[in-house]
Amino acid sequence: WDPVPPPFCLLLIKILKMKSAILALLVGSAAAFAPSARVGSSSALNMVNELELGATAPLGVFDPLGWLDNEPENFERRRAVERKHGRVAMAAIVGCIVHNNHITFDGYLSPSANLKFSDVPTGIDGIRAIPTAGLAQILAFFALVELAWMPASKYDGDYGVGYFGVDIADPEEKARKLNVELNNGRAAQMGIMGNMVVECMTGQTMYEQYAAGHISPFGDGQGV
Repeated sequence: WDPVPPPFCLLLIKILKMKSAILALLVGSAAAFAPSARVGSSSALNMVNELELGATAPLGVFDPLGWLDNEPENFERRRAVERKHGRVAMAAIVGCIVHNNHITFDGYLSPSANLKFSDVPTGIDGIRAIPTAGLAQILAFFALVELAWMPASKYDGDYGVGYFGVDIADPEEKARKLNVELNNGRAAQMGIMGNMVVECMTGQTMYEQYAAGHISPFGDGQGV
């Protein structure tokens, strides 16, 4: 078995290798792990200090490039970007797991193309099965969310929907749940990126890897 990754996968692998090398250098900055209270960023999240959110053990405040000192005015935007990427990644990894277990909607994704939801392959190839008009609708929906419904300019990420419809008044409880969201989002970003990279490296989807007992991405696709 000798998979030949498509050009997109090769490019993705090169980018990830480069980013991994950069990350390895950043982690070497031991001084970045010390907690800090340098930015007293006010928040609309019911007296929750944004700087303290996500600063959990063992890293504490992880700022290897010194942005809190050099560019404190940009902290709020960067936190908003991190939060939104985490939310998108959490939805992506859940969808990936569900689809790889062959749980799909009934009916047709595109009646005109005679394409059922169950016809869409799992893994990265799934996006290639979606008709152009369908991709355009997805992008239009993204634009609606980003510009109007949940605008990127609203940095606090609080869109008035609460926690499953419930507004949490206790600042400590709210901070705990926001920490959970941030950390789960970070894990999801690593998870969905790792899933795509390993699929490109092995030529197997998540389902195929588990079915074959292929846990290591450096084997031959036939086992651990």
